[in-house]
Amino acid sequence: MRETPEETRELQDLLDASLSRSTSHLRSIVSPERTLTAAQLTATLTGMCTLALSTVTATGEPRISGADGHFLHGRWHFGTARTAAKARHLAARPAASAAHMRGESLGVFTHGTAVALNPLDAPASPDWPPLLAYLKDFYGADAFDWSAEVVYYRLDPHWMTVFAAEPAQFEQ
Repeated sequence: MRETPEETRELQDLLDASLSRSTSHLRSIVSPERTLTAAQLTATLTGMCTLALSTVTATGEPRISGADGHFLHGRWHFGTARTAAKARHLAARPAASAAHMRGESLGVFTHGTAVALNPLDAPASPDWPPLLAYLKDFYGADAFDWSAEVVYYRLDPHWMTVFAAEPAQFEQ
């Protein structure tokens, strides 16, 4: 958990707003009894979480691929090779969706805008140095050429919901 109290409140507001404006069908599945609070979610999503990441091609076709996701400060962070198709898709069309699922027990679903944190053609985000330190600690300082080989993104969510079959198993 690396979230500040303000980031946790913002995440809770997002979770509440997203569920309240969801369809009745989704609310029948992700009910208040079958979801997690922001505090439970940040305590659960530690380390690397595999994401199914969806981007959009130039012709509007969806593409899905896997990515290492790190949930930090109430946002997903993920990377890819600068030459990957998803990097081209996100450079042209930054809308993205991510899903993290743990069998039938947990599902975290997010829609938002991917923001490149270490672009080649612009200054790095102020968020990049602390994320880079975290990533080097996690993967090893020599895992990649961190400036030329990989691009990392923060997924700024406009919608996020969490399904938990047994929320009590995620109690802090």
